[in-house]
Amino acid sequence: MALKQIRHITLALTLVMAAFSATRTHAQVDAQLSHYWAVPAYYNPAATGNIDFIHISVGSRLQWLGIRHAPMSFHGMADMPFKFLNRRWGVGLNVESESMGLYRSFTGVGQLSWKKNMLGGTLSVGVQAGLLNETFKGSRIEMPETDDAHTSADDAIPQTDVTGNAFDLGAGIYFSHKKWWVGASVTHINQPTVSLKTEGNEEDIYEFEAGRAYYLAGGCNIPIKNTLFELQPSFFVKTDFQFYQAEVTARVRYNKFLSGGVAYRYNDAIVAMLGAELKNFFVGYAYEYPMSAINKATKGSHELFVTYNIKLDMGEKNKNKHRSIRIM
Repeated sequence: MALKQIRHITLALTLVMAAFSATRTHAQVDAQLSHYWAVPAYYNPAATGNIDFIHISVGSRLQWLGIRHAPMSFHGMADMPFKFLNRRWGVGLNVESESMGLYRSFTGVGQLSWKKNMLGGTLSVGVQAGLLNETFKGSRIEMPETDDAHTSADDAIPQTDVTGNAFDLGAGIYFSHKKWWVGASVTHINQPTVSLKTEGNEEDIYEFEAGRAYYLAGGCNIPIKNTLFELQPSFFVKTDFQFYQAEVTARVRYNKFLSGGVAYRYNDAIVAMLGAELKNFFVGYAYEYPMSAINKATKGSHELFVTYNIKLDMGEKNKNKHRSIRIM
């Protein structure tokens, strides 16, 4: 058997067993974004509508380049503020598509946040609700004919394409100030269980449970006196109380045009990032070098985000409006 085929079989079966062991799994489905500081609404619905712009973001993440069928995700986000009943609100839309080997995932959520000016800044409380879709291409599995370790009769391995949907919920709180911001959120509050099955077949059902995840993030803007430079440190923490991930980022911004920095993700990766602004556009790129043994098989991960702001007129009554320090 060719080495290429062996690699394809090994990866496919690894993904199958990870996704369908005992026909049920509890897993995290949110992507790990190095640009968490630029797109906080991806993790926190309360971060929507915090600036007087229609804020649009599109991006892609290519993980572990060089490894065939490695994770790849695409992201599309948009949010804006509006006024209703003399209150300031935010509304947003977040869609994401991810692939990993024979596995496909799609998430689409609507977001709403309520805002109150206080302490010289804005306090936001937000919720989100949407659809989680999971698909596994079981028909594409290649099972080795002469392998004692695997059997095509294993009930834990789908032999056909299976798919399913589930309702998903999230919530968060966010405080933004002229020079700093902080937010906490939880996604998949209801721990939605997706029942994956073949269309017309009610017997062979595999269950995928999206695990509840908790996030804490924050950052600040520190102008360097008598220069055109600004320091923009930030941090990001996520957990499900069994697994923990922490990241710290140090960025420098020059003349509100060019920016760059580094980040350290504990026991996972070192990140280098560059960014550029032109009028209402921002383009950001991040390269991640893994610190685990997987670096022997990959050239690293790449992430690219483009954001665009369309100015809105929210009127003169918004006494505390300010340009967000996290959005370029």
